[in-house]
Amino acid sequence: MPKFDKKYWNNAIFQKYMKKVPNLREDSLIKSGVLYTNSSLKSRLVDGVGGNTLIEPIKGLIDGDVVNYDGTTDIPTTSRNTYIQKKIVAGRAKGWEEKDFSTDISGEDYMPVAQEVGEYFQDVDMDDILAILKGIFSMKDTEGAKFVSKHTFDANSEMTETTINNAVQKAFGDKKKNVALAFMHSAVATQLENLQLLQYLKYTDARGITSNLEIAQVNNKTVIVDDDMPVENGYVAATANTEGAIQVGTGTGKVTLADVKKADFYPENVAADDYVVAKTRYTTYVLGRGAIEYCDVGAKVPSEVDRDPSKDGGIDKLYTRQRKLYAPAYISWNGADSIISPMPSDLANGDNWKIVNDGETAPSYINDKIIPFERIRTLG
Repeated sequence: MPKFDKKYWNNAIFQKYMKKVPNLREDSLIKSGVLYTNSSLKSRLVDGVGGNTLIEPIKGLIDGDVVNYDGTTDIPTTSRNTYIQKKIVAGRAKGWEEKDFSTDISGEDYMPVAQEVGEYFQDVDMDDILAILKGIFSMKDTEGAKFVSKHTFDANSEMTETTINNAVQKAFGDKKKNVALAFMHSAVATQLENLQLLQYLKYTDARGITSNLEIAQVNNKTVIVDDDMPVENGYVAATANTEGAIQVGTGTGKVTLADVKKADFYPENVAADDYVVAKTRYTTYVLGRGAIEYCDVGAKVPSEVDRDPSKDGGIDKLYTRQRKLYAPAYISWNGADSIISPMPSDLANGDNWKIVNDGETAPSYINDKIIPFERIRTLG
């Protein structure tokens, strides 16, 4: 790529190359089929007031009690309930600059090329999606807390042959077939491999030779291994005879109660003189295909270059911008109107999300069995 110069800059070609790149991180939530692309949202945002949020109706199921058809009973009528979902766009921007002199003395051009910029923003997008997942599993209102409780499975042990199946049954019941993708840390996948529970799909070539593909399944769920899945450090309850047990208290070889309660997780009723064991807890997300609606809304000027010929002997600059919408299925954005573009901390805040409902004073909520998100937490 030639040195940036406004005379030769072609923004369209730069954007095209940005979308053709592999990524050093797995960024599996973006690549795996979790995203449902809905490009029509872009035009609806442009037509709306503000251009950064929209509210969409969701048709409820027809319902009501049937009556006896006996020639004397009147037939009542009811209306279909309609739910609403609010969606918001997250805007991100980044700039880079490099000195001419750095190139002069090294012979290298350090300005990022389109492939690197595309890779950078894939990582940004992955962080946003992980923040959204953290947010919806942090909802604290009554209905949200019920969802989190029902759709979270704490195994308090390593992953076993029954963990995923039991977890999705708890959350989805007879709708458990609607979630097909399991995103897990490599430590959890290794545990399943050691138990010989991962079933690798087979491929037979033209010579009749069969080999494993790098695609595995467990409990009829496609497994995607990605070390960006959440990892927490904390404590589980133990006895004095448990291997690695530490007593809660003060003194040599003990851990203070205050330090235990600073951990990501710990026994609910832990007290002084109890025994605990330090553990790492891994989150596995089991999601439905198309569980997150996506639209690349775009920016007026997604990328541009500039040059300051006087500073430090000459500096080239590259500026990039993007606006993208990610809407988890049947979960509505509930953030304050003052949040024009949510940052990852906003997306990870459970107060900013709400189960889709009809907007009434005493709201009716969508059935959580169709919300395609499950969180499984294991110790390996």
